[in-house]
Amino acid sequence: MVFDVSVALNWILFLALFPITFFWLRRAWRIMVKRDFSEVALKRGESPPNPARYAPFAAAINLIGGGIIAFVIFGILTARFDFDTWSAIAGSTIWMKFILDFALSRQAHPMVLKKRGKQEKPAGDAGK
Repeated sequence: MVFDVSVALNWILFLALFPITFFWLRRAWRIMVKRDFSEVALKRGESPPNPARYAPFAAAINLIGGGIIAFVIFGILTARFDFDTWSAIAGSTIWMKFILDFALSRQAHPMVLKKRGKQEKPAGDAGK
């Protein structure tokens, strides 16, 4: 095996799976067991009005994502997955977790349309 850029990137991806799994499973633990909803469906750093309502969905997203990545790590270490298989599973899982977290945060923070107030001055001759 010749050490080049692709080998280095593959090792970086493999080593990155460990902290990803840790943080996702820790977040699921905090939501399910410790009942800490501070990281549920955040939008611009703000929690939704009722984070407990969205907590089961956030916990499921994190638990499933962390479980799949842990399964991939186990498959790599036991040599059951070839490179194409584990990189496809890991990459798809990471992207789907990001997309589902984004969708959940947008669902938890509904878009509120503000009514425009009446203008006090007409927009007539503004230059005079």
